Amino acid sequence: MSAPGRRRAGYRLLVTSLRGRRRQLAGLAVWSLVQAMPAFLSGRLLARALDHGFLAHRSGTGFAWLGLLGVAVVAGAWGTRQTYLRLAALVEPFRDELVELVVTGALRTPASSAGGVAGGGVAGGGVAGGGAVGVGVARGGVAGGGVARVTQHVEILREAYAGVLMTVQGFLVTAVSALVGLFGLLPAALMLVLPPLVVGLAVFAAALGPMASRQRASILAEEALSDSTAAMAEGLRDIVACGGEEAVYATVSPHIDAHARATQELARFTAVRTSAVAIGGWLPVVLLLVGGPWLVRNGASTGELLGALTYVVYGVHPALQTLVRELGGSGLWLFVTLDRVVEATGGATVEPAVQSAGKAPPVPAGFEVRLRDVTFRYGASPEPVISGLDLVVPEGDHLAIVGPSGVGKSTLAGLMAGLLRPDSGEVLLGGTDVRHVDWPTLAGLRTLIPQEAYVFAGTVRENLTYLNEDAGTREVDEAVDLLGAGTLVRRLGGYDAAVSAASLSSGERQMLTLVRSYLSPAPVVVLDEATSHLDPAAEATVEAAFASRTGTLIVIAHRISSALRARRVLVLDGAEPAVGAHDELLSGSVVYRDLVGHWG
Repeated sequence: MSAPGRRRAGYRLLVTSLRGRRRQLAGLAVWSLVQAMPAFLSGRLLARALDHGFLAHRSGTGFAWLGLLGVAVVAGAWGTRQTYLRLAALVEPFRDELVELVVTGALRTPASSAGGVAGGGVAGGGVAGGGAVGVGVARGGVAGGGVARVTQHVEILREAYAGVLMTVQGFLVTAVSALVGLFGLLPAALMLVLPPLVVGLAVFAAALGPMASRQRASILAEEALSDSTAAMAEGLRDIVACGGEEAVYATVSPHIDAHARATQELARFTAVRTSAVAIGGWLPVVLLLVGGPWLVRNGASTGELLGALTYVVYGVHPALQTLVRELGGSGLWLFVTLDRVVEATGGATVEPAVQSAGKAPPVPAGFEVRLRDVTFRYGASPEPVISGLDLVVPEGDHLAIVGPSGVGKSTLAGLMAGLLRPDSGEVLLGGTDVRHVDWPTLAGLRTLIPQEAYVFAGTVRENLTYLNEDAGTREVDEAVDLLGAGTLVRRLGGYDAAVSAASLSSGERQMLTLVRSYLSPAPVVVLDEATSHLDPAAEATVEAAFASRTGTLIVIAHRISSALRARRVLVLDGAEPAVGAHDELLSGSVVYRDLVGHWG
């Protein structure tokens, strides 16, 4: 994606996030009016205190006007506190959207030659609950270091976004209130204040683009320098032993020079920021002082002149100074880091994390799974992994999905679970497009168990009942017995024993995750090679238990026995998918016969 395209995508993210939170913005606007009281009233109240109080030899009246100013300051402080709470309601959901964006981009990034995101592209059973999605793309998609770096960018972006929102809101509240107050107090003075302020803002706005470009160059140079020095440090002993210092210097030195140049070029723009503040903040003060006699000749009082200076010195100038300082710091980080996130995630977009007021999300009517002309590709890959697929999985069906490695079986599982969004077509659950179903509702209807099972630190019971905290001991006992996990639970020390993933084998982790998913109230269960680390007998026991469970079972087959146990089999071969019973496919599908022979 080009740089202008990334910038447009970044702006769309910010606008979409704010547009989806009109209620929070309305609350912010209301409390901003309270916050604006000191800036709006300061000059007028000070002028009244002087003209009608102290200069008129009525000290009591003067102190009374100053007392009103104190009340306004207290009210403004309370309004500031409330606006900060409203700003938090905008920032924290935006962070959640960024995390979803990173996960979405990671899942949609072209994977290895095997095609798709191996193993479902999601860490362990983190998706088994359908709630928080864990990023586990080490087996395909984004490399671990890339994800870590993008995750770091998300945290930087969150802090920068919060800083920019607070700064812009504070500038608008303070500067606009001061200008409106100045116009009401001494309209002629506004002609001396507003033009230089506009010029100063224009100078700074013109410099923001070049400053962002140089900030990006500085960050890239710093990352390149960090990577090169880290690689050098790992082999430092060998470098010294082999006398390779000059070769390493020749490799690292250009990165040091590039970083120094980028930092110097960015520092030069400090003069532009200083000039913007001088023009927009200090020049109005000079113009008011120089034009003071003219204002007095045209009817301005001493108090009004001092009030006008108060509006500029304690309102407009500090607001502009803060705006320039923060946008020149946090603002640049926001623009540049947002650009990096968009670049790393391939321009993926997400919907706001909250629903607009008055629009309740749709609730599926049942749990039939239906795919209509679904096409999906990873990133900019010209070849889709899934192309024009139509499929109906009725309620209560038992479907096995088979096909050669890399054909898109795990991708199809992700589409059915609503973790991946098709490029075209629809994935319906209970007649409702899964893209329109909110996460809590979706979590209650389907459970996806990927190959790499997730076990968290806690007790055995907490791991087993994670998706159904209301499950009693009797329910847990029945599930453990049906799936054949009793020996494992006893070996671990019972339900109240502490457990950690490091102490378990891959098969044991899978078994705990399978029991957890069996206890889930979700009627649709998708096993994405979730029994791959179990022996054939244990796998048969698990699949028999899930098949007898009320609901729908979809199995990404690891062995041919899974297909033999299923009611229907879907064969993915990249060209003409086929659906039918085992015997039908043996006679009608060459790919299925080859797979059966290979497994046999």
